Amino acid sequence: MQKTLLCLGYGYTARHLAPQLLARGWRVIGTAREPVDAPGVEMITWPGAQITWPGVTHVLNSIGPNAMGDPVLAALSREIAAIAPNLEWLGYLSTTAVYGDRGGDWVDEATPIAPTSERGNWRALAERQWQEIPDLPLHIFRLAGIYGPGRGPFAKLMAGKARRIVKPEQVFSRIHVEDIAQALLASMDQPNPGGIYNLCDDDPAPPQDVLGHAAELLGLPVPAEVPFDEAGMTPMARSFYGENKRVRNNRIKTELRMELLYPSYREGLRAVLDAEDMDSFVPPAEPTGV
Repeated sequence: MQKTLLCLGYGYTARHLAPQLLARGWRVIGTAREPVDAPGVEMITWPGAQITWPGVTHVLNSIGPNAMGDPVLAALSREIAAIAPNLEWLGYLSTTAVYGDRGGDWVDEATPIAPTSERGNWRALAERQWQEIPDLPLHIFRLAGIYGPGRGPFAKLMAGKARRIVKPEQVFSRIHVEDIAQALLASMDQPNPGGIYNLCDDDPAPPQDVLGHAAELLGLPVPAEVPFDEAGMTPMARSFYGENKRVRNNRIKTELRMELLYPSYREGLRAVLDAEDMDSFVPPAEPTGV
C-alpha cells in the first residue's frame, strides 16, 4: 500500500519534507489558503475545498493555533477522530514556547510546560486538544526558532536593516529546517505514538552572536549593538525576548538515532549562505522594519 502524507498547511517545513517523501514513492497532499506551485504534490485549497481522507496514512499539521486552540480540530475534529485508528502517524508542529521563561535554565521533554506568552498558551491548548483524541498515533514536535534558505539574516544584513539587539544573558535555541525534516522522517520510520520531541540544535546562543557571525560570513561590518530597552521593538518582537531558556535535544538523538546536519548556527548559516544567491541581491526600495 502506498504511503500518503497529508500536510495540513503546506508551509516552509512541508516544502522541505515533501521532496524527500516523493523520492521514496510516497503520495503527498498539501493544503493552502491560496494556490501553490508544488511539483508532485496534490494541492487542495483549504478552507474551501473538501479534504479527501481515503488512503491517507500520515498527517502533518503545521497550522498555527488561536485563542480557541487548533483551528484544524475546530473544523475537522469528527473526520480526524474517525480516521485516527487507521493512521500510522500524525505529527503536530508545536513550539518550545510551551515551556515559558526559564531564566536561561535548561529544559527537556520531561520539563512540565508552563507557558508565559500568548502564543505559548495557545500552543499548549492545541497540544492538549490533539492528545484528547482516542487512538490517534500522535507525535508532538516542539520547534525552536526555524531558519534555513530564505529565512536567514543575510538579506537584512545586505540591505543594512539588521540590528544586533542585546538583552543581557538572553539566549535562543534554533533549528535548521533540514534538521526538522530529518527528524520527521526518522519519526515516520519508527513511530512512537504519544512521543514528544524537542527540535533544536546543540548550541543555544545570544541573537547578537548569530547576527555577528552572519555578517562575518558576508564580509560585512558587524552591526553595532542596540540595547534591548532602546530598540523600539514591536510587541510581538518583544514577546520573544520575554522567554529565556536553553532547550535540550537528547531524545531525538537517543530515540530517533538522529545526527544533526547543523549542530550549531555556524554550520547552519554557512549552508544557508551557500544556498542563497547573494550576488544577485537587490535591496528593497522601502524599509522593511526590524
